[in-house]
Amino acid sequence: MNKVKYINFLFLLFLISSCSLTKGLKENEYVVYQAKIEGIEKSDKDALTRLIKQSPNTRIPLLNTSVGVAFYRFGLLTFDSAKIINKRKELFEERDALVERQNQEEQLARKEVKRYNKINSQITSLDKKLEFGNFFMRTGNARVILDSMETMDTERQMTFYLANNGFFDSFVEYKVETEGKKAFVTYQITEKEPYIIDSVYSRSDDENIYKLLNQSLRQTEIKTNSRYEQAQLSRERQRVEDFLKDNGYYTFSKSYIEYNVYQDTLKKTVQIEQLIRKPEFENFHTVYTLDSIYFSINSPSDLIYDEEAESTYQDINFKIYRDRYSEKIISSRIFLSKGELYNKTDVLETQRQLANLDLFRFVNISFDTVGTVLTPRIFTQPNQKYLITNQLGASITEQVPGPFFSHSLRNRNLFRGAEIFEFNFRAGLEGVVSATGEGGVFRSRELNTSASIIFPQFLIPINRSSLERFGRYNPRTRTLVGYNYVDRPEYTRESVNGILAYNWNTRNLRQQFTFNLLDANFIRSSLSDDFRVILENFQNQGNNLINSFLPSYVSSMSGQVVVNFNQYGTYQKNNASLLRIFVESGGTTLNFVDRSSLENRSLAYFQFLKFQADFRRYVPLSNKRTLAYRLNLGLAKPYGISNGVLPYEKYFFAGGSTGIRAWQPRRLGPGSYTPPVNENGSFDYRFEQPGDILFEGMFELRQKLYGYFDGAFFVDIGNSWTFEEDPTRPGADFKFDRFYKELAVGTGIGLRMDFDFLVLRLDMGVKAVDPARPEGQRFILGNFFKGFLGEPGQTVFNIGIGYPF
Repeated sequence: MNKVKYINFLFLLFLISSCSLTKGLKENEYVVYQAKIEGIEKSDKDALTRLIKQSPNTRIPLLNTSVGVAFYRFGLLTFDSAKIINKRKELFEERDALVERQNQEEQLARKEVKRYNKINSQITSLDKKLEFGNFFMRTGNARVILDSMETMDTERQMTFYLANNGFFDSFVEYKVETEGKKAFVTYQITEKEPYIIDSVYSRSDDENIYKLLNQSLRQTEIKTNSRYEQAQLSRERQRVEDFLKDNGYYTFSKSYIEYNVYQDTLKKTVQIEQLIRKPEFENFHTVYTLDSIYFSINSPSDLIYDEEAESTYQDINFKIYRDRYSEKIISSRIFLSKGELYNKTDVLETQRQLANLDLFRFVNISFDTVGTVLTPRIFTQPNQKYLITNQLGASITEQVPGPFFSHSLRNRNLFRGAEIFEFNFRAGLEGVVSATGEGGVFRSRELNTSASIIFPQFLIPINRSSLERFGRYNPRTRTLVGYNYVDRPEYTRESVNGILAYNWNTRNLRQQFTFNLLDANFIRSSLSDDFRVILENFQNQGNNLINSFLPSYVSSMSGQVVVNFNQYGTYQKNNASLLRIFVESGGTTLNFVDRSSLENRSLAYFQFLKFQADFRRYVPLSNKRTLAYRLNLGLAKPYGISNGVLPYEKYFFAGGSTGIRAWQPRRLGPGSYTPPVNENGSFDYRFEQPGDILFEGMFELRQKLYGYFDGAFFVDIGNSWTFEEDPTRPGADFKFDRFYKELAVGTGIGLRMDFDFLVLRLDMGVKAVDPARPEGQRFILGNFFKGFLGEPGQTVFNIGIGYPF
């Protein structure tokens, strides 16, 4: 699309969006302008609303126009299906020619193989356009014209939904009112009394199945004394199928399960009978056992022919492309054994753990059946050995977004033992507040690079059977060497680090564990003259923060557990939460070294303990509204040779776009410390405020607004403190009798643009309670309404990428 087309598009989009939704309608055509439900008392209004077949187009407030319809109309004008069909035909002809050459010559050149794969990708893209339209049609939406058949179908679906959720005596009626070319649809619901589940019992002619089901009664999805829900029966049907398949019943399916619901119309209760039917030509369902397992890795492309090496390892028959893969590692991810009963869970776990190796494009498992014996056959194909990714974008850490460039290289199966080699490079530029300049925004440069090898096993001296025993937990050992460089207005900081870490997760994926056996860092800093003067003045007053910038060696051991409840972080309708607990011990090995031998060395050493607990949760309130909150607690305590000082990166900081948003990043606190005052009466927030203790509580109400736009109202509460008194920052230390009076409170609103792949965020935070002020004067929210954006420094704007939590 050239520049002229872009100009035409913008002009046309303006014209279309300025047109009324009702313009151009034929006789007896009406735009669905409103669709509402009335009469709901106990049922789920959001679920019923989602059943409406014709929901009104999202309109611009106070206007009879829709940007989505404008996009769709423009896409429709520029959509040429005939051109797409012709292009698709040309690609098919080119692909058929390559296949014909491959049949004649047995093997294509590498360039031709790449072209073959690219043609397949282009055909898939064209098929998507033919089915869903071009980009503008997929982004927008067509005008919703009233269709009486769709309205009647909605009425029927609502009636079915109510009956399936216990409202057997309910009924639904609808009415349509018109005003000009606008249609207003109302669905009137009469619920009546819901039915309650009184009892549940099972019946089966297969005694073995009957005994198994009795053993799993506690896991049943059908709950007595609860309102009848068809969804409970569906979940129980699936649970019974999965349970029996985990006990050898390979051919059993939920189609053999029937439910009979007997209603008592006087008591408004139901009895549920679960019936397990017999196979059509058998008296009992068959139990299957496993025979030998066959595992094969085919060539990376159907157009490449290569010999395969055959071998046997632990009763698994391998046929591997070019003998490039470790049978030992692969077998540790296969949980099927000869002579055992068929187990569906083990099959799925095998498929998942083989995929976690990141070696294969796909993992398919099939079974050959002979009598009551199953022969498992696992088919895979190698993934691309080298993966190179370059990314250019914008990021923000503190104040103003800046560009970054990142490059990553991945080499799969490095030593033919399923190892993954990763090389990463990132360079970025951002705007930050200087601790020494007279206000304004200054440039911050950051560069980091690292090389790591990930082994699909624990590299620790334990018995040989550990590989098979831990295979279900996706064990990984990560070794890393990296270099980091930060250039801020106050200082330049370089570090070289090495990491030896172990990672694993539980079988249900809810818990993820990380244990860093070694995290070693050599750090060198160069301070600006102004910043050095500030730190030296602090030192003269008893604050040894300058020691954090000495040439130093920082080593630590740490562990982290992440517990994910109900798939937090993915789109869903249910409540979800996440808990992260992190524990770190710095300089642990120095406890076994004579302290006097380290005092005269050229490097500074640190000993410290650090703990952090981070809990996050979101609660959907409706289809378009969610309540999300986060509680974050952190403690860091130096001891021993540290002389009361932490490495600078180990301190906690409060404030910023992912913390207390009414304060600038890293500028809140600590405690009731009062910063210097500027000439205009505002506080001087140039200086970062490190602390040993951190508490943050963030509460946010998120609301879908229009299209890509979401809104938020938030309240943040928290602060940081020090363990010991700080002579340079009076009131910074934590005291039980006053810490609750030193909690800062900020509130505000936010606007987000959610493009699925990227979220842009703008938050306006307003200081409501400022602990830096004298007691009795800390509530300052009222000042916001006395002037534009309140008093100087009371309002802070934060630009961010992604949600704050």
